Amino acid sequence: MTSMQRAVPPTPLGHLVFVLHTHLPWVLGHGRWPHGEAWLYEATAECYLPILRLLDRLEEEGRKGSITIGITPVLSEMLATPRFRDGFLAYLEERTNRAEADQREFDAAGDDGRRRAAAAWSDFYGGAKADFVETYNQDLLSAFTRLQNRDRIEIIVSAATHGYLPLLGRDESINAQLATGIASYRRSFGRRPRGIWLPECAYRPGYIWSRPAGPARAWLRPGLEELLGRHGIGFFFVDSHLVAGGAPIGTYEDRFKERRLDAARDGTGLSPQEPYALSASGERKVAILARDPRSGVQVWSADYGYPGDGAYLEFHRKHGMDGLRYWRVTDRQLPLREKVPYDPDAAKERAAAHADHFASLVLETLHEHQEATGRTGVVVAPFDTELFGHWWFEGPTWLEAVLRKLEGHVDAVTASDFLAAHPPRSTIQIPEGSWGQGGHHYVWLNDGTRWIWEEVYRAEDGLIDALRATRSRKDPTVRRIVAQLARELLLLEASDWPFLVTTVAAKDYAEARVKEHVKAFDRLRTMLERAKEGTLAPDDAAWLAAIEERDSPFPDLDLESWTLEP
Repeated sequence: MTSMQRAVPPTPLGHLVFVLHTHLPWVLGHGRWPHGEAWLYEATAECYLPILRLLDRLEEEGRKGSITIGITPVLSEMLATPRFRDGFLAYLEERTNRAEADQREFDAAGDDGRRRAAAAWSDFYGGAKADFVETYNQDLLSAFTRLQNRDRIEIIVSAATHGYLPLLGRDESINAQLATGIASYRRSFGRRPRGIWLPECAYRPGYIWSRPAGPARAWLRPGLEELLGRHGIGFFFVDSHLVAGGAPIGTYEDRFKERRLDAARDGTGLSPQEPYALSASGERKVAILARDPRSGVQVWSADYGYPGDGAYLEFHRKHGMDGLRYWRVTDRQLPLREKVPYDPDAAKERAAAHADHFASLVLETLHEHQEATGRTGVVVAPFDTELFGHWWFEGPTWLEAVLRKLEGHVDAVTASDFLAAHPPRSTIQIPEGSWGQGGHHYVWLNDGTRWIWEEVYRAEDGLIDALRATRSRKDPTVRRIVAQLARELLLLEASDWPFLVTTVAAKDYAEARVKEHVKAFDRLRTMLERAKEGTLAPDDAAWLAAIEERDSPFPDLDLESWTLEP
């Protein structure tokens, strides 16, 4: 079925839960370009503002349909800082100046096509500045909050710094990632979250576990659903293979074809078109929603996903160092020097065609589920927000077209609204896994990243020791040092660092970040011992103030979060 006309039912056929996972690690004060703050400014201009604009447009037109957006606490913390606001405005000015310089260069060369393209970039960044300053008053968190308060979106939480929860070495660390993330969410959005995006969709059930790096000892650990239930979290998302079995479709699998692991397992007979529950202790149950594999692969696959279409803007070729992009994908196998000029009209046509194809696929999936079960089903479509506009420039255009095409045919609803109307009918158990290569932990735990986990485990133990040794101390300097120890641990635990090491995309930067946070943690431990004895060195106070300014998320950090009671 490829035509919307063949698929349109007389009444809504089912539900679409479209999920955007919005995350970047803490980059403020840790470099600018090519790795560092530029990531945040690029994502804001190319992803966050366009998505806010399209949601506002749909609301102004009275369109139905809602989506779920996960905004990680560490990203919320960055978006709330004056450093982000000032840096983003400076970035927009620099990009606009670059576009205007390109216009002059292309005009002098008689290249009218690229001159017009440069003018379009100037308009793009000028529009981003107008939206940021005039429409959203330099406050993106309030803009997302307003959409949530009007039921246009549901914002879900994540672990504080996107720590890879199944591999963290202490339950206290998981508890702190959850408690700190929820506290940040409440401060940013004014209410408690109902659901969570588990970093990398990574889940671990309860079993006798031992650390995969460093000294080994085994002990019984609770499943993640147990800890989520303690914090009042009602649902999370998993990859389809954890529910339905079969081979994982992955998210990053195409990057590792030479090292692909066979993680397929027998089919379970369970469907990703149904919600399920996992039992936590007592009467608490946590719902899970599984990614739909058929629609997901259309966007994620490097081989035949939509973003690889030849009409779309080529991400990797730029005009000069850190320049603007004027070429299209053309053919993914072509060298960058052979790419042809970008045609925005052709790209818009392809985005519309791909939206039509995706909408038809959603309808076909829901129709097949209803035919097989007699029940209304759901298509869960989770993606990284940064795909839409940054990696895939036309992504926001495609997303808006999908929501428009499906209106009246499928109910696009938030995860909470879907679960309220269709609570899980079955309680199940699922295996350990993630949405990464092979469906397990390989991307984050391998021979190239094991040293990171050794440092994480050492720091986890070190913080617990420091907390126990200072629990009764009221000295403000001691409390500041311990709080900064906790921040450095949280930043060290981010899943981004092993991911970037494995994918090699920013390996040197990620390794440097790990070493920076380890170095800061170790110096703070030494300072703590001196502070307890009243023998701080003369330069310790200045260094502490500097590190507090550089690594400053979670200003109201609660050190009691490193217990097992929420």
